[in-house]
Amino acid sequence: MKKILLLQTGGTISMHFEKGITELNPDKWSSVLYDEMPELQQIADITVQNVFFEDSSDINLTHWVELATIIANSMDNFDGFVILHGTDTMAYTASALSFSLRNLKKPIILTGSQVPMSNIRSDARRNLVNAVELATCTINEVAICFNDHLFRGNRCTKMSINDFDAFTSPNFPALADIGIKINISSTGTLKTEMAFQSLPLFNDAIHLIKIYPSLNPELLEHLNLNRAKAIIIEAYGIGNIPIKGQYSLLPFVEKCIDQNCHVIITSQVAYDSVDLNVYESGRILSKMGCLSAGEMTMEATLTKTMHLIHLTETRGDFDQLFLKNLSGERN
Repeated sequence: MKKILLLQTGGTISMHFEKGITELNPDKWSSVLYDEMPELQQIADITVQNVFFEDSSDINLTHWVELATIIANSMDNFDGFVILHGTDTMAYTASALSFSLRNLKKPIILTGSQVPMSNIRSDARRNLVNAVELATCTINEVAICFNDHLFRGNRCTKMSINDFDAFTSPNFPALADIGIKINISSTGTLKTEMAFQSLPLFNDAIHLIKIYPSLNPELLEHLNLNRAKAIIIEAYGIGNIPIKGQYSLLPFVEKCIDQNCHVIITSQVAYDSVDLNVYESGRILSKMGCLSAGEMTMEATLTKTMHLIHLTETRGDFDQLFLKNLSGERN
């Protein structure tokens, strides 16, 4: 029987619902897990470790480093890993772990639920059983298991607040679909002969700007570019921003570049890819030195940027690694 390390971090799956109030309660969660889900031990030999209990809106890079470090230190002792996590930032954590733990030879499966496990109509039991079983399979990457689907973690994004089908993978097919049998994709899972690397490194000196009509460039003048190492611009469509008149953002972009701040262009549209060669706006941005996030999700773009500004020293090194497919995040 395979050995699985189940890491508890909090989120809705760990919450207890009573008298109209939902709250994190580690003691009551443990009781539900062991008393009401004995079937888990029929799937694998499970060791449970309570890492922290947080609403996922409070998750940050210190939690990513802690999780990556625990997994790296436990890699030789377990066949797979399951992380229970809140849904709001699950895709960010999955993406961060995919860059922290490279060239995996074992599965790291994140899961959670839309409804607390203590509720009668909860999706927690199904998601947890599926995640544990998938953690015994040959899936050598970080993935998210939710509502009978398995998605590559750094290709995944949360799309629904109330639907059990909360996650989607806009530009990459599911790694597995779960019905009577688990149907694992024959081509989608990562394969590598390279040695495992643990690089839990992140820097929060970034700023995200969402473009909208009539965004006043004067408001951006107050950003401290001496502190920021990267600016991510969530542009329109294929990577367009305003370039004419009083609302042109080109002077701001030029200022960022002049102060040695990386400028990344991503899109407000979930599907397809940013291409800075199609329209005038994109061509100008590319010529100025901006980088395209391509088909990467916002979660992957942000965590990869945070990772690389800590890891690299020169603009050339950053650009090369950002445009490279490190962990299946790019085509």
